[in-house]
Amino acid sequence: MKIDIEALSEKLAADPRISDYDFWRSLKNLNNEIFQIANSNEPIPFDMLRWRAVIKQARSKRGPA
Repeated sequence: MKIDIEALSEKLAADPRISDYDFWRSLKNLNNEIFQIANSNEPIPFDMLRWRAVIKQARSKRGPA
């Protein structure tokens, strides 16, 4: 499944049901999971990296946290 990072981040940033805390918590959880996978010397799923990029962009489009 191809994810258009720009379009999806715009859509998420505009969604009023998602709070700034939700973005922060999701990004923190993803980063922690990626860190654990990397420390186990396992391959990091590319989808996780895409979602991290989407969440980072959506969070930044909302303005300073």
